[in-house]
Amino acid sequence: MGAGPGAPDLLTLRAARLIEQAEVLVWTDSLVNPQIAALAPASCERIRTSSLTLEQVLEVVQQRAMAGLRVVRLHDGDPCLYGALAEQICRLADAGIAVEVVPGLSAYQATAAALQQELTIPGVVQTIVLGRAGGRTGVPERESIARLAALQASLCLYLSARHVEEVQGELLRHYPADTPVAIGYRVSWPDQWLTVVPLEQMARTSRERNLIRTTLYVVSAALRPRSGTRSKLYSASHQHLFRGGAPEDSPTLQPAQAADPASTAPS
Repeated sequence: MGAGPGAPDLLTLRAARLIEQAEVLVWTDSLVNPQIAALAPASCERIRTSSLTLEQVLEVVQQRAMAGLRVVRLHDGDPCLYGALAEQICRLADAGIAVEVVPGLSAYQATAAALQQELTIPGVVQTIVLGRAGGRTGVPERESIARLAALQASLCLYLSARHVEEVQGELLRHYPADTPVAIGYRVSWPDQWLTVVPLEQMARTSRERNLIRTTLYVVSAALRPRSGTRSKLYSASHQHLFRGGAPEDSPTLQPAQAADPASTAPS
């Protein structure tokens, strides 16, 4: 289950409800806000995982679940991103234990919200890529930083602060040196630090702040100040299921035409 980026009020309602009903909480104490773990009942067994291997974590989860207890495995962010979720689900499935995966708000979303920025601007960038530097885990060559950067999309890099000089060098091969980069440390925590710098200053700023973990980089032309760009979705000339089209210079929309568009309408 995802605990979100840090702030307790960024938990989903489903996640909060399940934590409040937990009989065993197996939580990533090195990354999850203790205030979130504190939502569990006083009678709940709390097991910290920062000093455990994956095998030890799964042994605990399996033992408690097979004893009939309600077990919550609490990850930071969203468990579907860099959370070893596939390994855990496979092991538990082999043991005949059913699981429910509850998503969580990810750091890139919290970062964009904190900056009051959209990462998909019409005519500028329409794609968001989530990636990471290779590091000890490594990434397939087809997913190298250089290949991801070649898209010039809104690139969100996790787990990359330790390799920031190498990352910056690869990015500069594809993005202009003045491309804005948001650097977010512990976004939504009380000690959040968040700034936007030109790409050419990405590594220097990271080293000056001694950032080596819990850091996210968002590289995107969408972070430039701009005006005049707009989506066609709310344009008076755009027709969809809930609103008929009208000329661009139409003075107003009639009340019956003012409903929000369907979420599946094109932008």
